[in-house]
Amino acid sequence: METPLIIYTDGSSRGNPGPGGYGIVLQWGGKTKELSQGYRLTTNNRMELLGVIVALETIKRFDIPITIYTDSRYIVDSVQKRWLDGWIKTDFKGGKKNKDLWVRYYYLSKKFAQIKFVWIKGHADNPMNNRCDELATAAADGKNKLEDVGYTAGND
Repeated sequence: METPLIIYTDGSSRGNPGPGGYGIVLQWGGKTKELSQGYRLTTNNRMELLGVIVALETIKRFDIPITIYTDSRYIVDSVQKRWLDGWIKTDFKGGKKNKDLWVRYYYLSKKFAQIKFVWIKGHADNPMNNRCDELATAAADGKNKLEDVGYTAGND
């Protein structure tokens, strides 16, 4: 069995909504890569989810197993409890939030052989989750923030 690609993600929002960002740490084959980006106005859940999406979008191989560690119950439960499947079937009836990002994740995830989510306690003793938090908050506080077009279009 091939060594899994390990992904840690975290999202941050200074105010909810407010300036936000995501932080990502990817680990595979003894190598580590960090990614982050800030946004002028967004929500914490959007940044949590965008971190997962951006991490997956950077991967060039779809055949390796992937384990994603996140402190977002929102993401873990939505995928593992198959809430997302129901939202897709009903076209997010009832005003479920972040439709743009969930649809993007849903179709992106279908490209991969295996994605496993693991919930970890945030702001605790996991060094990689703590690093993602540092990256996300620095991005939220930094310069060169982007516009979260999905949020400003009303997909909160």
